[in-house]
Amino acid sequence: MKQTTLCYIDNGDSYLMLHRTKKEHDASHGKWIGVGGKCEADESPDECMLREVREETGLTITQWHYRGIVTFISDTWPNEYMHLFTATAWSGDPDMSIDDEGTLAWIRKADLPLLPNTNDTSLTLWEGDKIFLRLLLDEQQPFFSLKLVYVQDEMVSATLNGEKI
Repeated sequence: MKQTTLCYIDNGDSYLMLHRTKKEHDASHGKWIGVGGKCEADESPDECMLREVREETGLTITQWHYRGIVTFISDTWPNEYMHLFTATAWSGDPDMSIDDEGTLAWIRKADLPLLPNTNDTSLTLWEGDKIFLRLLLDEQQPFFSLKLVYVQDEMVSATLNGEKI
């Protein structure tokens, strides 16, 4: 099972997100996601998240929270465990042009439940991302385990902390 990380960098009213547009055969091509990537050999989820954020944004994260683990099962893409983080403090300014995978932008948290916006089809999210983004926005939500099952890029089931939702 592939191990990945995803971090939502929180500046109060927005998250720094990546619009994945530059890699043609990317599972998330055209989608908005947090910043992250694949864990390297002998790398902890925290170490992976810190490295990926630095590589993709130029930021050095100084305060973060491990928020949950998302299990992706797919008939199209490799199955994975995604370690989900939020970051609330960092040093440096994001380099909005550094990433070779897409474009970085601050997306207002208030707009996330509205995506995809029918007036702007470039603002799209995975269906399962809508679930965990809602959980991240709930500051009282403890660490969670979310299992998402996709068939041909369509979410067919979701299980939160052992209960179907």
